[in-house]
Amino acid sequence: MVPDAEAKLDEVLEKLGNQRDSVLFKLERDPRRTKVGRILESTSFDEVPQLFNVLNGTMSLVGPRPALATEVAKFDDELLARLSVPPGVTGLWQVEARDNPSFSAYKRLDLFYVENWSLTLDLVLLVETFSSVVARMSRRRS
Repeated sequence: MVPDAEAKLDEVLEKLGNQRDSVLFKLERDPRRTKVGRILESTSFDEVPQLFNVLNGTMSLVGPRPALATEVAKFDDELLARLSVPPGVTGLWQVEARDNPSFSAYKRLDLFYVENWSLTLDLVLLVETFSSVVARMSRRRS
């Protein structure tokens, strides 16, 4: 991201809007993202620093993705249940609906994960995440 990306968010929202139908913000071509940032994101290398959060215990490998405080402030009581498990580097929503801008899909998948957590589910999601990253990297090379 460019310096002061958070300060530019309101300007970007005003000019380009939001691809999500919710409190979550996402733009396919966010002008605040640098060329290197786009490459890091497309290969998921932008997630590597979060492994330090896993090592220090503030995140898990699998769980709902951490939301910004401004987003959490707008969550309803039902969705706040996602805070009962540690946030994860990857999760059900990332595997099943990574490019789906629907807030209802985000909510449904995160709550399903919280209500149905198991070690088996985590292992499946890790394998699926790895497969997805490898597939994206191979498409990028083509």
